[in-house]
Formats: sequence, C-alpha cells, structure tokens
Amino acid sequence: MRTLLRHTLVRRLVTALATLFGVAVVVFVMLRAIPGSQITANLGIETAALTPEQRASLEAYYGLDRPLVVQFFSWLGGLLTGNLGWSSRAHTSVLALTAQALPVTLELALLTIVLSLVIGVPLGMLSASKPNSARDAAGQVVGLAGLSIPAFLLATALLSALSAWLHWNPNGAGYASPGKDLGLNLEQMVLPALTLAFGIAAPIMRTTRSAVLEIRSEDFVRTARAKGVPPRRLQARHVLRNALVPIVTMTGLQFGYLLGGAVVVEQVFSLPGIGRQVLLGIQQKEYATVQSTVLVIALAFVVVNLLTDALYRLIDPRVRAA
Repeated sequence: MRTLLRHTLVRRLVTALATLFGVAVVVFVMLRAIPGSQITANLGIETAALTPEQRASLEAYYGLDRPLVVQFFSWLGGLLTGNLGWSSRAHTSVLALTAQALPVTLELALLTIVLSLVIGVPLGMLSASKPNSARDAAGQVVGLAGLSIPAFLLATALLSALSAWLHWNPNGAGYASPGKDLGLNLEQMVLPALTLAFGIAAPIMRTTRSAVLEIRSEDFVRTARAKGVPPRRLQARHVLRNALVPIVTMTGLQFGYLLGGAVVVEQVFSLPGIGRQVLLGIQQKEYATVQSTVLVIALAFVVVNLLTDALYRLIDPRVRAA
C-alpha cells in the first residue's frame, strides 16, 4: 500500500513538473512571436530614431541580444533561486508584484466559487427534481444565459447601471485590502464576484442536474425511497452526497480557470489582481513579468487539481477503496 502511494505521488509530481515546463516553453515562445519588444513598448514611435549603437545598448540592457535558448534557461535558472525577474514598469521585482496581486485574485476566486455553488447547486437540483418541466426549462435558460453572456459585457453593464442609478461605485475609490478596510473590500469584491459567478454557476448547475438525474435512477435510491426515507433526507444524504464527485470536479476546474481567466473583470473593476498584472505585462512587453506570472498561475492550477483529487477521497468511499 505504501509503495503504491509512493509511486502515485512520484507520478503526480513528475506530471506536475512536466506540465509546468511545458507551460513555460509555450509562453516563452508565444511572447517572442508577438511583434515588438520592451524597447518599442517603452519608446513607441521614438524607436525609429534610435541609432544602431543605441538599439544594441538597449537590447543588451534588456537581455534581448542573447540567443533565445540562453534567455529561456537564464530565466528558468532564476526561477529556481526565487528570482522571477524585474518589472521596469512598476520599478520592483516580479516576486513582489505577484505577492501583492495573488491574494486579490485568490479572494475574488473564492468568493466567486462560493456564490457559484450557492446559485448553481440548488438550481441544478431544482431542475432535476422535475425533468422536462417548466421548472427545468427555466433552469436551462438561466444556465444558457450564464454560458452565453460575456463577462466583460455583464461587468460593464452592472458597473454602468449601478453607477448611474444608485451612484454606487466602490471600485472607483481605489482598491482596499481586507486588512485595511474589510467593509470596503467586500463592497469592491461583490460585483466582480457576482459577474464571474453568473458564468461559473452555469456549468455547475448543468453538472449538478446531470449527476442528480443519474444518481436518482440508481437502485439504492429507489430502495431508500421504498423504505420511506423523507424526500429532503433522501436528496441530501443519498442523492446529493453521491453526486458530489462530478460537482467537485467541475468546481475545481472552474476555480483553476478563475486564477488566470478573471483578467477582463479585474480590468473593468480596477482590481490589482494577477490577471491584470499579466495584461499590463503583455502591453509593456515585459517578458519576465508575463512568463513568471503565468507560471505561478499554472502552479496554482496544478495545486488546485491535486486538492480536488484529495477531496475525492473524503467524499467518496469508493475512491478511498480504489
């Protein structure tokens, strides 16, 4: 048993490292494929006035004069020592930027997931309680709307409407951390979280509906119903509990997506999260900032997947037995 567990952990670790290395290579190549460089991003049209000596000096300063393979492994070697690079835009290290931005995105992602589960799971169970009914159709329409409406459009509409009608725009006052002003922080997070939750709740709702319908057709559910188990207890202890594995899987995938996919919402609501950090890094062609931040996001995604696998063992005895 211990040998099997050791092999499983080693296999997961090797897979995670291979995934991170693949992400590093892809991001490195894609950034170099984008026209322009940090020189053109900083100087704009003035780049054309540079002499060959000045351009060569700037390329040496930014490390662009070295071969791509040397640039890649130099950056990768810095990562192993905790050096994520330097941001000339913010005049600080990428590690310091990430330490400030990652908690913002994590808070937003956690609030979004909580709201998504509060909305999606009850709606999915409600739709599954009477399949092909008006109730089920209404739930399907809500789910389709959540999948169809772009986050940037919903974010802009919410922000514009509340600012115009209620004169309420807490995000306009500048970001407030939970330690500085918890009340204002929650006010600033509620609209972005609701915007993202509307889209995330849709796949959770559809997954819940499918899982509940499948579990309800099992023999043990019919047996429990025949024994007179109350409907609420039947739904909670027999149906929902056994439907948690696909729900947890979908929730884990969506949480991983939120870590890097909330960039548009963070930009609209002026949240200094990690997605916005990537966007600004791309605009300024700061290779180290984008590469290191994307790798941190990938690492967080891998950790979330590992935690999701661990949750399987807690909620499903069949997984523990296997």
